[in-house]
Amino acid sequence: MSANPPSSPLAALRKFHRDEAAVQERCELCGLALRPQHQHLIEPANRRLVCACDACAILFEDPRQNRYRRVPRRIQVLNNFAISDAQWESLHLPINLAFFYFSSPAQRVIAMFPSPAGATESLLPLEHWSDLVHANPTLSNLIPDVEALLVHRVGDPHQYFRVPIDECFKLVGIIRTHWRGLSGGVEVWKELALFTQSLEQRAG
Repeated sequence: MSANPPSSPLAALRKFHRDEAAVQERCELCGLALRPQHQHLIEPANRRLVCACDACAILFEDPRQNRYRRVPRRIQVLNNFAISDAQWESLHLPINLAFFYFSSPAQRVIAMFPSPAGATESLLPLEHWSDLVHANPTLSNLIPDVEALLVHRVGDPHQYFRVPIDECFKLVGIIRTHWRGLSGGVEVWKELALFTQSLEQRAG
């Protein structure tokens, strides 16, 4: 008879460790096990995020790298961001939650917004983007492909952030995961509030 039958606490503990190892994230370049808070790279050609260890991520620090770009960690709250309601309306976005970044492959600023189906790109031209850059010089310094302006105008007060691009896709995941019904439901707006609070706490 086995000293540790399948139903024993020790067997259950061993199974837990096997399951934990199976879901542990690994560097997608070298296979090294990753910490919960780890580096990201982005593949600009298809907007794909890649989890990476520190050693692999530093290889893509040079912005001239073609396939991957290292995503920075800087978060900035733009407390004095200047945009009027008319300027916002001129961007023709369907919701008051969006992010903007300069795409190297497209050679233009792209506007995207989260939806229950995922990240959706606005196909309308951003005719008045230059006006926003003139009023907010920080926008001229966004690092292409890896930094974005995140706009949250749902409710009051309106919030504006300069964030790494992976935070934008994290927001997309929150909306996609928690959205219920036509209006989203209480849970999704609670998660959105927690997300923006986290950005404010981590801003430097």
